[in-house]
Amino acid sequence: MAQFTSPDTSSFERVAYLVGTPIAHSKSPSLHRAIYTAAGKNWAQLLCETNDLEGFLNYLRRDPKSMGSGVTMPFKVAVIPHLDELTDEGRAIGAVNTIFFKPGPNGSRNFCGTNTDCLGIRDAFQTNVKGAPYRGKPGLIIGGGGTCRAAVYTLQHFMGCSPIYIINRDEREVEDVLQECRNRGAAADLVHVKTVAQARSLPAPGAAVSAVPDFPPVTEKEKVVREILKVFLNSEEKDTEISRLTLEACWQVIGGIEAMIGQGLAQASLWTGIKIDDKLRNSSREAVERQMRPLL
Repeated sequence: MAQFTSPDTSSFERVAYLVGTPIAHSKSPSLHRAIYTAAGKNWAQLLCETNDLEGFLNYLRRDPKSMGSGVTMPFKVAVIPHLDELTDEGRAIGAVNTIFFKPGPNGSRNFCGTNTDCLGIRDAFQTNVKGAPYRGKPGLIIGGGGTCRAAVYTLQHFMGCSPIYIINRDEREVEDVLQECRNRGAAADLVHVKTVAQARSLPAPGAAVSAVPDFPPVTEKEKVVREILKVFLNSEEKDTEISRLTLEACWQVIGGIEAMIGQGLAQASLWTGIKIDDKLRNSSREAVERQMRPLL
């Protein structure tokens, strides 16, 4: 295993990090740079691509410039035993995407882990959807990984959706999510939808969260999941991307950028105490869109 190598922080007064691998493609540093620039601060988020989680955490605790860190794959669950405490969100979701500091004994800094992905999903809906037309209706999650866990928490606790359908090509991933929710008494309204016939027997969802890449299905299991999705969206279009399916079925589509911005702003607030307002949200969105434009 490669040893962790500390990044160069000399250009900035304070820094946050993002630890994981692979992360070279991440737009998170651009988002955070926009937030801190708008706040008039020479602060930044730096990428720490490494397999050495323990080495990174030792550095993080000692670094005097550090405000905290984002956590991404493959460490969202693996980091939990290394933390001093968890927020309610981190404990309930069972995955952590943010480490922030709390005062410890004798001036030490304790690691507190939380999950702001759920706040990003919540804010994406609240910022872009008038009222709450999804409240009291079923929710739908496409996918079974770490984002699925955050989406379950969001739909249950913030959006008032029930029951919650989960569809995914890997049934074992869904079973892992269901078992974790059973362990904390939060699985009563979760439904693993496995077949098209089952989907046709269920009421339509009022909100859907996609936690998978937006690409046409290839394997047989992916095609079954896509057929189930088309039943829920009431679309006859064949073998196409999730975003196009939702548009053609007359659903309002909220891009993943919105959730990314929401979770990043929540991180920045935890790390720095910056007050989040519409001006900061808009400048953050513009910065991320500028970086993505050459890719579109």
